[in-house]
Amino acid sequence: MTSSNKPIIFSGAQPSGSMTLGNYIGAVQNWKEMEQDYQCIFSIVDLHSLTVRQDPKQFKKTVLSFLAQYLACGLDPNNSIIFFQSHVKEHSELSWILGCNTYLGELNRMTQFKEKSERHADNVNAGLYTYPILMAADILLYQTDLVPVGEDQKQHLELARDIAERFNGAYGNAFKVPEIHIPKIGARIMSLQEPEKKMSKSDENEKGVLFLLDEENVIRKKIKRAVTDNENQIAYNDSQPGIKNLITIYSKLKPCTVEEVVEEYADQGYGTFKKDVADLVVDRLQPVKDEYNKYMENKDYLEDVYHEGARKAAEIAADTMEKVKDKLGLVN
Repeated sequence: MTSSNKPIIFSGAQPSGSMTLGNYIGAVQNWKEMEQDYQCIFSIVDLHSLTVRQDPKQFKKTVLSFLAQYLACGLDPNNSIIFFQSHVKEHSELSWILGCNTYLGELNRMTQFKEKSERHADNVNAGLYTYPILMAADILLYQTDLVPVGEDQKQHLELARDIAERFNGAYGNAFKVPEIHIPKIGARIMSLQEPEKKMSKSDENEKGVLFLLDEENVIRKKIKRAVTDNENQIAYNDSQPGIKNLITIYSKLKPCTVEEVVEEYADQGYGTFKKDVADLVVDRLQPVKDEYNKYMENKDYLEDVYHEGARKAAEIAADTMEKVKDKLGLVN
């Protein structure tokens, strides 16, 4: 068991290439702020990535790279538990049990399955369909109090809550029912080219995505070409989604309030604002890239981090599984 009496936070991310600025602002920055007040458990959910066919050699490199990016962004393995999902067998074990307590109708309503099925029509596999059950297992395994998620994952977390309540009602209390935490500002960083759509690692149009490991000239070019509008007014409203998105990025990285950004640039044009956003992004990401390169040159340290993280995670997971099996009448 974890020795901390702090409330538990769990969050996970798929290791698919470079993290985006959206991941950094919408997730990791919030996680760092929570490390002092919560027992934070961060999993690199490599099993979830298998719903799409991976090249094994490249996938192994990508997974290690993702861990290095976590650390470079400031997550501290001394304050948090950081590990690879596949290194804790209880994730898969609990997923089966929860699958036996999940209704087909619930899975049929998952909008992400419908979207991903269209995007990967040549590989609509069972794992893609049952993905939300494994996600529920990830969360419930650690008796999680709070889950910081983006809007796009809210439906999956609500399903995890329903499954926990159903299991507890049928067999007795085995799981905490986690609460949802969605930051008001910065929870969703949008595409620079399609500002009505979330910035995503899997976006086919890379011009809309700022990656943490992008070179400086690439960052500047992407921001300069970011879609805006004809208003030429720095305002934070839904009728100007492109500028609204750039204001969110600027306010979260500065950091300052949205109102302060709008006031500062009230008499400025889009060109000036985009240049300043680009300067700020470059300035904030360069130290991250420097740290990333140091970690990637020290594979022994990365190995120590993920082994120790898995050991700590497995202790908590084993306690939960013992409780679950006892409730179900399985012989331990």
